[in-house]
Amino acid sequence: MKSSTTETAMLAAAAAAKPLTRADVTHLILAAKIKTGVKWTEVADTIGLSKEWVTAACLGQMQLSPEQAKKICSLFSLPGEAEKLLAAVPYKGSLPTAVPTDPLIYRFYELVNVYGTTLKELIHEEFGDGIMSAIDFKMDLTREPDPKGDRVNIVMSGKFLPYKTY
Repeated sequence: MKSSTTETAMLAAAAAAKPLTRADVTHLILAAKIKTGVKWTEVADTIGLSKEWVTAACLGQMQLSPEQAKKICSLFSLPGEAEKLLAAVPYKGSLPTAVPTDPLIYRFYELVNVYGTTLKELIHEEFGDGIMSAIDFKMDLTREPDPKGDRVNIVMSGKFLPYKTY
């Protein structure tokens, strides 16, 4: 997965013009992923974590350790300065607009609009007043075969954090 001399020269020229940003690193990762055909599960295997978490990290939503960042830079042939950006605490939240325009992401927005109050009511009834953590959190995405058309199965598990009185 080594970049060509021309690509390296173009990256060097771009870096000389302006410092590399975390968004630039995400674009470089996505371009390299398309070029090489590597799957997110293969990237996750390189790091030794779930495909969901590693994908989020590569897309700029999670902080990689310096060792993990080095592996990602090697895998995608990223410039050296990308390593520090991958290991920096990211600005979370990647949607460019308040209401998403991408159809797939919009469906999640729609799910929260339709079922958000239901989920809130059921979680509060079961656990009390509090929130589901997105920090102490795990997610698993799998394909569920169905004769009418395969289904997307997403399981999210977040630690319950009760509100405290003081």
